[in-house]
Amino acid sequence: MGSIDKYIFRTTLASFALILVSLTGVIWITQALRGIDLMTSQGQTIVTFLGITGLVIPALVLIIAPIALMIAISHTLNKLATDSEIIVMNAAGFSPFRLFRPFFYATCVVALLVAFIASYMAPDGMRRIKQWDAEITADVLTNILQPGRFAQLDQNLTIRIRERQPGGILAGIFVDDRRDPKERITIIADHGTILKNESGSYLVLEDGNLERFEAGKRDPALVAFGRYAFDMSKFQKGRDFTLGIRERYIWELLSPSPDDPVYQQLPGQFRAELHDRFLAPLYPFAFAALTFAFLGTPRTTRQSRNFSIGGSIFAVFGLRMAGFACSVMTVKQPLAALVQYLMLFAAIGGGMWMILAGVVVEPPAALMEAINRSNERILRLFGRPATA
Repeated sequence: MGSIDKYIFRTTLASFALILVSLTGVIWITQALRGIDLMTSQGQTIVTFLGITGLVIPALVLIIAPIALMIAISHTLNKLATDSEIIVMNAAGFSPFRLFRPFFYATCVVALLVAFIASYMAPDGMRRIKQWDAEITADVLTNILQPGRFAQLDQNLTIRIRERQPGGILAGIFVDDRRDPKERITIIADHGTILKNESGSYLVLEDGNLERFEAGKRDPALVAFGRYAFDMSKFQKGRDFTLGIRERYIWELLSPSPDDPVYQQLPGQFRAELHDRFLAPLYPFAFAALTFAFLGTPRTTRQSRNFSIGGSIFAVFGLRMAGFACSVMTVKQPLAALVQYLMLFAAIGGGMWMILAGVVVEPPAALMEAINRSNERILRLFGRPATA
């Protein structure tokens, strides 16, 4: 690449990175707020919360990256046009297609990123979310023990907690253990925490009393303790979970096992998801071609670009919405996937034709005359009469 190509390439990718991080961050926050109950009701730490919600970022980038590229190309072209650099490059012999070359290089980088995310990173993140969620759900201390409720873990074992406090602290713990027919143990503790290690899972009670009723004895034995570990390992549930379609890598979608129960039940969704993975890297090229076709032609600073900007936004978002619609229809109609491929290649081909032909997108003359007449009527209606 020459110096001009490197300048445009760096500017486009820098704008893309800034826009991608900003949009992803905003949408990630809205998604993360839905999982805030991990810390409130289930007593998980901030690390667990950020870990689970952060794994959804690759799936968000997969959707946002082509849109961020479109905005980055629009910003770069607007910057070049404002500084009259497009006019100068055109006067120096740069054709619109030659000017599109550094944007094409940037699009290739984004397409490779999207392809990698679609084939591996996004499903891997969703798979880890499901696995992590299964581990949390399998934990009886976070799933069954709810504040203010008596939870019967076994036929003769009842536990109650008053509330959950920040940091995973359980306050106001009551345990009634009658599993041994020879004795009954009642424990009341001020607070406790959950401890997991290689030996199992334990409810560590602190600052409490243990009352033991033994068979054949009249009076109970009362023991005050500062720290007492209550074994909860046997009450842990299994951690088996079934992978959904979005958690499958692309090679697992290409050749699913015929005995897979999910594939047997939802073959259409497997087909739709596979085509979405293949189509994901094509969207950056379609968006880049359409955006440059509308905004890349040389214009003076006095020529309005509002109509071209609006046209590019309408074309890009219309193409994406049509893609979503075709993806939904592919579940039942396999031909809808072919329509989506043809639509994307038509968008890329139409955009490239406009670039090669040097088509300047401008509002129709009749539309501009109608707008001018409307403005004149408004001025006459609200304008003040001239003073003598």
